[in-house]
Amino acid sequence: MCIVILTIHQANYFPYPGLFHKLSLSDVFVIMDDVQFQLDITNRNKIISKNEEWERITVPIKKNQTHKNIMDVEINNDLPWGDYTFKKISEAYDNSNYFLNYKDYFRNLYKKEWKMLFDLNLETIKKTIEWLGIKIEIIKESELNINGKATERLVDVCKSLNADTYISGIGGKGYLNEKLFVERKIELRYQNYKPIPYKQNLSKTFIPNLSIIDLISNMGDESLKIIEKSNDRNS
Repeated sequence: MCIVILTIHQANYFPYPGLFHKLSLSDVFVIMDDVQFQLDITNRNKIISKNEEWERITVPIKKNQTHKNIMDVEINNDLPWGDYTFKKISEAYDNSNYFLNYKDYFRNLYKKEWKMLFDLNLETIKKTIEWLGIKIEIIKESELNINGKATERLVDVCKSLNADTYISGIGGKGYLNEKLFVERKIELRYQNYKPIPYKQNLSKTFIPNLSIIDLISNMGDESLKIIEKSNDRNS
């Protein structure tokens, strides 16, 4: 019998490498589009900057959006955020080893006028999965018609897709009801991701947990190997 390993996560904006570590361990990725939008987590991330520091790249959203589900949040295109973001990314990574391989993609991404934040974030995740070479099925949670809350919701998602195993971030130990997984005969595994240092442009000291943009710009086709080295460290 084939074991199906599933993970669930929000649609973040160019996420940090730890998310892609979790995806590399999974067969199915259910992306949460019908949960409440969280400011900062979903529309911002960090890239390298001068003086061995980091800075934020932000997608501005229209007013009065925080009560909406992620898939309904609209981008504020009255601000020239696309041109500004491409400029900041280029300044940070033009001299890194592999950024030129991706620069045209970023240029075209930020030229497009995106209306919905979820659509932009989904694009950044799908493209990164492609760059890294991760083989995984992506399903929007809204397509599953799941109505439960908290752990019950996660278990129902697993059952609806015949998943045998659920991978949670390590933070799940603080809020998941582990008994529900046992009762529904689903194995619960906790991801134990620890960033692996790599050489970063503009910084002599490794700065962990920046956007995946930093890793691919510096390591190119070796990026997935760097991510997977966390498995060796945790074994």
